[in-house]
Amino acid sequence: MCERCGLDIIHPDDDRFRLSITRRRSLDMLAAGGLAALGTMLGGFGQSAMAADDDVVRIGYLPITDATALLVAHGMGFFKEEGLESEKPTLIRGWSPLVESFAAGKFNLVHLLKPIPVWMRYNNKFPVKIMAWAHTNGSGVIVGGHTNVKSFKDLGGKQIAVPFWYSMHNIVLQYALRQSGVKPVIKSQTETLAPDECNLQVMGPPDMPAALAAKKIDGYIVAEPFNAMGELKAGGRMLRFTGDIWKNHPCCVICMHEEVTTKKPEWTQKVMNAIVRAEVYASQNKKEVAKLLSKDGGGYLPMPAPVVERAMTYYDHAFYDKEGAIKHDDWKIGRIDFQPWPYPSATKMIVKAMNDTVVSGDTTFLKSLDPEFVAKDLVNYDFVRKAMDKHPEWKKDPSVNPADPFAREEMLAL
Repeated sequence: MCERCGLDIIHPDDDRFRLSITRRRSLDMLAAGGLAALGTMLGGFGQSAMAADDDVVRIGYLPITDATALLVAHGMGFFKEEGLESEKPTLIRGWSPLVESFAAGKFNLVHLLKPIPVWMRYNNKFPVKIMAWAHTNGSGVIVGGHTNVKSFKDLGGKQIAVPFWYSMHNIVLQYALRQSGVKPVIKSQTETLAPDECNLQVMGPPDMPAALAAKKIDGYIVAEPFNAMGELKAGGRMLRFTGDIWKNHPCCVICMHEEVTTKKPEWTQKVMNAIVRAEVYASQNKKEVAKLLSKDGGGYLPMPAPVVERAMTYYDHAFYDKEGAIKHDDWKIGRIDFQPWPYPSATKMIVKAMNDTVVSGDTTFLKSLDPEFVAKDLVNYDFVRKAMDKHPEWKKDPSVNPADPFAREEMLAL
């Protein structure tokens, strides 16, 4: 166990290490974009590829604050108040196994990094639908205390972990690197890097703080609370909040199987009512929600309340401005915020940005994607709109334009 972060570190001579590496390589292959294994699996599921046909809400999630809406809807009884039965959400440690489980029909409600549904629907022809945003902001770039990194320019020659190739994290990180004159590359960790190359690798969020504490990587970009964990327990320092680069950016989105939404519209609407209500509640009660999510409360996340509370609430400008982690004080955002409307402008921007983002695997499918078409085809706006009409408090969010709450201009600046 790492003394600094309290997370398990397996010695290379341990058999568990070799098993872990085998599993990791398998999952990394699944995360690699062209993904022969997962691509074949997704393509092999037909109309029956959904969770059981009953009306039980079955949730799969990663132990990150991106899952807040799903967990609050369960923990606060919002599903129950909509007349729905819901199983206790199932914690999954990585994106690849969550995608696998969703595709196999184990879950009918999940949160996924927004670029993942783009890849699933248009590369693998899997009928996933984005139903709402799960949150905005809520991620950051952490660098190790053993490094001399003060800016993105200093990431040349460094090893940085991302949670998934198809992630907002990869998109935002590579934008910042390019703007700083650093080239993102994907190489073996044993290969020599040029001074202007930053090497990227996929790593599960729960593994990142321990890897940083053990100096296996120089930094990582990930969702909370693993940034707060890195700061408090792994000797890490916040280099930059992602929401301070792309204002109020989406990250994880709420997803369902398209057939569920068409065959069970009343059930789907009730689910979305609970989700939107949960986001409104979370935006207004971040400290209380942090306790609910933590292992000291509802036990949804395996972190103590102080870590989750920091991840949800600590955005001290005096401290982070000095550190350089916040440069756009006038944006007036939170460390994590909750706003369910899936703005089409952001989807279009993501599709365009994915073409400029280095990933492992074949990205040919991206070349023919029309951002306008994807914004209309990938996202179902009807259920979330009705749920937001039922819970209009979402309009009080400072990121929402009262004159035109369903449209916005994207702001991206390093």
